[in-house]
Amino acid sequence: MRIKLTSIMVDDQDKAIRFYTEILGFKKKHDIPVGEYRWITVTSPEGPGDVELALEPNANPAGKTFQEAMFAQGIPVAAFEVADIAHAAGRIDRASPGLLHHVPQARDVGTVAGADAIEAHGDDPLRPMCGFGEER
Repeated sequence: MRIKLTSIMVDDQDKAIRFYTEILGFKKKHDIPVGEYRWITVTSPEGPGDVELALEPNANPAGKTFQEAMFAQGIPVAAFEVADIAHAAGRIDRASPGLLHHVPQARDVGTVAGADAIEAHGDDPLRPMCGFGEER
């Protein structure tokens, strides 16, 4: 058994696709109209191409409540691994100044070097925060 697809709820699918592709460097795999929304998935150029992250609209009231509660508590709902956290933080900050709430700094949390979470501001599509860890 392996993970094929997981999703993250986003406030705005257009902003989210730009963020995940242009800022984080993911590759768009699917962008299919489905009613008033779209089925959008991205993949990592550094991982298996068949593992997808769906950028789901948070139009479902239960999903929106969950998203807002996790955001309010500062709990990341997604975690990504990078080879060099300082390099990744610098790249993200250059691409979108002010996006990082705290510039990630490596700290030992077991098998990975942990990092502070990225926090969205205002209506940013990263509203559910993402954590980054450095591979050990």
